[in-house]
Order: sequence, then C-alpha cells, then structure tokens
Amino acid sequence: MTTAHITVDRDFRIGEVPRRLFGSFVEHMGRCVYTGIYEPGHPQADERGFRRDVLELVKEMGPTVVRYPGGNFVSGFNWEDSVGPVDQRPTRIDGAWHTIETNAFGLHEFVDWAREAEVEVMEAINLGTRGVDAARALVEYANHPGGTAWSDMRRKNGAEEPFDIKLWCLGNELDGPWQIGHKTADEYGRLAQETAKAMKLVDPSIELVAVGSSNTGMPTFGAWEHAVLNHAYDEVDYISLHAYYQEHDGDAKSFLATAVDMDYFIESVIATADAVGAQRKTRKKINLSFDEWNVWYQSGLDTDDQPHNVEKSWRTHPRLIEDEYNVTDAVVVGTFLNSLLRHGDRVTIANQAQLVNVIAPIRSEEGGPAWRQSIFWPFARMAKLARGTILRTAVTSDKIDTAKYGDADAVDVSVTWDEESGKLAFFLANRGLDEAADVSVKLGGFTASGVSRAEVLTVPEGGDRFSSNTQNAQPVGLTPLEGVTAEGSALRLSLPALSWAVVEVDVTRV
Repeated sequence: MTTAHITVDRDFRIGEVPRRLFGSFVEHMGRCVYTGIYEPGHPQADERGFRRDVLELVKEMGPTVVRYPGGNFVSGFNWEDSVGPVDQRPTRIDGAWHTIETNAFGLHEFVDWAREAEVEVMEAINLGTRGVDAARALVEYANHPGGTAWSDMRRKNGAEEPFDIKLWCLGNELDGPWQIGHKTADEYGRLAQETAKAMKLVDPSIELVAVGSSNTGMPTFGAWEHAVLNHAYDEVDYISLHAYYQEHDGDAKSFLATAVDMDYFIESVIATADAVGAQRKTRKKINLSFDEWNVWYQSGLDTDDQPHNVEKSWRTHPRLIEDEYNVTDAVVVGTFLNSLLRHGDRVTIANQAQLVNVIAPIRSEEGGPAWRQSIFWPFARMAKLARGTILRTAVTSDKIDTAKYGDADAVDVSVTWDEESGKLAFFLANRGLDEAADVSVKLGGFTASGVSRAEVLTVPEGGDRFSSNTQNAQPVGLTPLEGVTAEGSALRLSLPALSWAVVEVDVTRV
C-alpha cells in the first residue's frame, strides 16, 4: 500500500482562486467549430445554428473564458473576412491546417455563442501576416461604442452595443518555425510592444497577453521570454505558455509525472519575468497565461482516412486530432489542473485546448450525439468546486520512479478553502498504476465535521487503464469514493490505483 501524508493550514495561503484559470479554447481547426459548437440543421441546433446538446455539456463543464479563433489558424487570418452578411463573406485557404475556411461562423457568431455559454471571450489577433493597423481596427470594431468607421460597421452588421472584449492575445506561437509569420524574439517583441500601445490607445481597459514559448523544449525557451519582455514589459499584462504531453513507448510512469514538467515550465517563466522586472526596477508583475495545455497524441495529426499532406484535396472541417481519451489521460489532466491551481497566484489565465472534437473533453458527431470524454470530469469538478482561497500543501508521499523525471510523488494534490460555504476541497491523483494509496491529512486552523462529497474516477469494472468513452458507451466517469472520514483535525481516505478524486470536507475555523 502506498502512503501519503498531507498537511494544510488555514494561514498558509497561495492566493485567491483565479476564475479565468478554468478556460478553454475554440479554434477554426478540424471540427471544433463546424459540427462542434455550430451545426445548422442538426436536430438540436437552435435558430442560430448553435448545437444545444454541446452547449449544455459546455455549461456543465464550466469553462469561464474561451480563447478564439486560434491557434495556428489566427496567424494567417483576416478578421474582416468573418464579419458582415454571411453570404458575402469570402471563402479562404487556411494554410495552417490545409483546409478551406468558409467564414460562415465568425466574430459576431462567436460573441453570441459565448454569451449563451456564459463565458468570457479571449480574442487572439494575427501578428503573423498582419500587425498594428489591423489589430487596432479590430479593437475599435469590437469595443468602441459608435460614431467611427469601424464601430459603425459593427453596428451595421447587427451589434448595436460593443462586444466589450477585455482579454486579447498578441498573436500565437510566433517562436515556432511552423507558424505563419514566424519571428525572432526581438522581431516579435518590438511588434508586440507597438501593437499593444496602439490597441490600448483605442481601449485603455483591455488586458494583453504576449506570446511566450510553445513548450519547454524550444531552443529559444527562456531567452525568448527575456527578450520579448525586455521590449514589451510596460505594455503587456501576461506572458503565455503552451504545453502538450503524451505517453511515449508505453512509459506510463513518466507520462503520469508530466505535471513535474509543467511545474518547471511555470516556475521558470515566473523567474524570467521577475528578472526582467527587477532589471527595469519596476514593481509591476507580469502574470502568466497558460492558454494552451492538454494531453495530445501527436503521432497522428489527421484522423481522416488520408494522412496529412499537401497533395490531398483541400477540405472544409475535416477530422483533425480527435483523440479518444482514457483513464490514464484523465488522471494526468487532473495533475495538470493541480499544477495550475498551485501556481494560481501567478498563473491567472489557463485554457485547456480545445473544447469540442479537437483534442477535446467534449466530442460530437455530425447529425449525431455529443458526449463527455474521460478528461471532462476533472475539469468540470475543479471548475465548479475550486472556490475561495488556494492553500499551500506540504506532502510527504511514497514515490514512483520515472525514466524521464526521476522520483515523483505518487499522490498529487491541490486544496482550496471556500470560507463562505465552509468547505475544503481536495483534488487528488494517485499516479500509482498498481497500488492503492492510503492518504492522511492533517488540518491546521480547521475542525472537520464531515464529508459532503467524495468522488473518484478510476479504471471501470471489467476495464483497464485504456478504457475510454465513445458515443455508444461511457464507462469512464465519477463514482462514489467510499470510506472517507473527516473528524477534528484529521481526514483519511484511500485512493484506488490510477485514480483522480475530489473530496469536500465541511470545516469550521479554530
């Protein structure tokens, strides 16, 4: 039996839970938009073409902010193509994903959808093929009340009131050679600085995210952040991080420990940003926007019958990276959410990529059903229950030995305290493949009076760690976690092998 001892104390706090930490991402890629969130003619589509079955799952999942419209897509995108009468919008080639974009769904439609889904819009601009002028025009179009050329065009196109978009991404992954308009750090830093200045001259209330490294393996990682912020520190509010992980060659232990790399990534970017701030002798802090993260099995980009190559015909919304997620993936996603939450004093925005169909917690079929994937559950529960204050955790746990990350805690945890409701929420993962984990928690500054919720996601009866959900069967989900006790200053529970769990404890202050 694996053991873990956890100590939490009311007075040892990281910060308040940032609500934007539970964000998602909608890109014009594959079937995320078309036949995902938008499918006119579907039996459950409303008069605007929004799939009500998908919307219901989105609301259940609970994202607070959604990044749009990309992603690699945005670096070759002209925003003007996506507004105005639909029958007059141009059809374009999207070089990023070798597809045809009809622009039938655009900015107005997404803003309407976001309002229906009760999420904040996080708008990305094109700094690959475009720049300062297009960016400031888009802010004017979206946010200015009226009486100017761009704002009056918005009103003419049916939106009398401004969209009031507060959160903007200054491009996407421009450190990557795969990106349309790839730039050096200095090229991008200067462009981001001048674009930010121009955008804030139109609307001083907006918040801006500068492009950071696409992953920790980039040859420019660290140097990129330093150079970009040397240029744009005064003008931007956030620096971005992107990271995707997968199991390689059956090495499940290393895969289960990949949140160790996420911790390293976050802490390295914080250190770099603060070093630039110190050099500039400013008290301003740059926060982090982890605006793309997930499990992504990158061995197969194209999930249509043909491999992804430029010789095949151009297609509209083909199937791209429609990964089917299993129990192991869900446990890993739970540890990613723990990492983000433990750094919630500086990572104040995060977006799981993407929302529907494309490496997504929600899947849908054209003309057919929508359903929850295994990774839906950790996100949905944490988005709902992680409220109030993030508490520091002191963990003494047995280890799992990994080839890639060395020894990692077998039990991973994050904790929040909602003083208003009097509840402590524990989010726990057992990375052990074969052994259950006996977990004891010492509570400082609290007295526990009982357990109000205890749920676990683990290998279903008759299944294995590769069990997953499909449109025909959903065996992977949350079930009651039995045998949890909470009394006085102690909480005890047992986590099944390979599991993610949430436990809510009723407490009073002492």
